[in-house]
This record gives sequence, structure tokens and C-alpha cells, in this order.
Amino acid sequence: MKLTIDTDNKKLTILDESGTHELDLYSKEAFEQLSRQWVKVGWNEKYSYTFTWFGRPVIQLPEDLIRIQEVIYSVQPDVIVETGVAHGGSLIFYASIFKAMGKGRVIGIDIDIRAHNRKEIEAHSLTSLITLVEGSSIDPVIVSQVKAHIKPGEKVLVLLDSDHSRRHVLNELIAYHDIVTPGSYIVATDGVMADTFDVPRGTPTWDEDHPANAAKDFVKDHPEFLIEQPAWAFNESALSENITYWPSAYLRRL
Repeated sequence: MKLTIDTDNKKLTILDESGTHELDLYSKEAFEQLSRQWVKVGWNEKYSYTFTWFGRPVIQLPEDLIRIQEVIYSVQPDVIVETGVAHGGSLIFYASIFKAMGKGRVIGIDIDIRAHNRKEIEAHSLTSLITLVEGSSIDPVIVSQVKAHIKPGEKVLVLLDSDHSRRHVLNELIAYHDIVTPGSYIVATDGVMADTFDVPRGTPTWDEDHPANAAKDFVKDHPEFLIEQPAWAFNESALSENITYWPSAYLRRL
């Protein structure tokens, strides 16, 4: 595909296998086309590796953090379970939302919580709202340990952000879906891999081996879940699609 931006004539020209298409540069359709390319280039340039939250690196696209914040406030979970800890920025982000809401706590799972990251997380002012569990997120022992932290009647939201291979994410979905409360979500992040397999930092196998496909595999056998982008809480534009590293990520439990 070839995109040509003509700022003088305010046009975006798209040349693809179906032919040549011309769009108003300042239209919804042009914005969506350009945003898809911006996401790919930004991902390749590690744009998401340039942010912190309350002092900890948070390797997420800011747009995704704002959207998940909207979901958290709408769902009002008592517990967020996140697989994948890294530097702990996401855990701190969710804990800060719970602190502002006056309720909730976070459970973070990682196969290898590095000593320097654990030290920083445990020394953070929000550490009282965070429980760290070290081990494989799909190890039955670890899964049971995590589930033991959930109290009867608590509302739970789950985010999957560890190994992003299709098989691993599917196994995580199978392992944790039963703790997700009706009306809440299990979120299979980083389906952007499907769109970045062909960039310099990508891997060709990501064309099929990515979390969005795992989500599609999962819902075939679990009709109680629906892949659905959460509705925007506020929208005075003509736009309707998230700019995201998490396409087809949100699985809502009916």
C-alpha cells in the first residue's frame, strides 16, 4: 500500500491492490488510515518505551492507558489481575486508579520478577495495594495461588500482558476466565503484533501468532465472552475506533 499526503490540496491518496482512492485529508477515514501507520511506525521506534507512571517505566501506549482507565472506572472492580510485571509501571498505574477510587487492589504475576524491579515496586508509596506472584502465569500452582487471593463476591478484571504468543495467551484465557465477573473483562493485550509483523523490529510469524487470534480462538468455545471494544464514555467526534496496541483485546463476560 502507498499513502500520499497532499497538504496543499488537503487530500490523502491511497494506492492498494484494489486501486487508487482519494480521501479528504481532514476526514474520519483519513485519520484512521494515518493512525494505523502512526501506530506501526511508533511501535517500531519503541515510542511506548518513553513513559513513566508515578516514577516507574510503563511500557504502554498512552491511549491504551486512558481507555483502560475508562473501563476500570466503569466496571469498578475490586481486584485487577495482571500477567506480566516488567518494571511495574502498569501495576502502579492501576493501583493509583484504585487509590483515587478509594477501593481495590492489584495482583501482578511474572515468571521472573527481577530483583531491582521488585525492590522499586515494594518501596513505592502504592505498594500496599499490590501483591506480587512470581512464577509462570499458566502453571496450575500459580493459577491456584492467584485465585486464592480473590475473595467471594469480589468483582475481578484480568489483563494479559506477559508472553504474547497465541498458544500462551490462549492458555492464560483458559486459566483465568472463570474469575472474571459478569460485565467485566479479560483483556488480551498487544494484538498490534498482527500489524507489525512486517516492520523492521517485527517477526514474520506474528502475522498469525498473536494475542488477537488467541482471543478469537477462545471465544469459539466460550460463548459467555464477547470480543467487544468498550464504548467510549465521552465522544463529541465522528470517530469510533481506538488508536491502540490492543486490537480485539477486550473480552467482556456476558
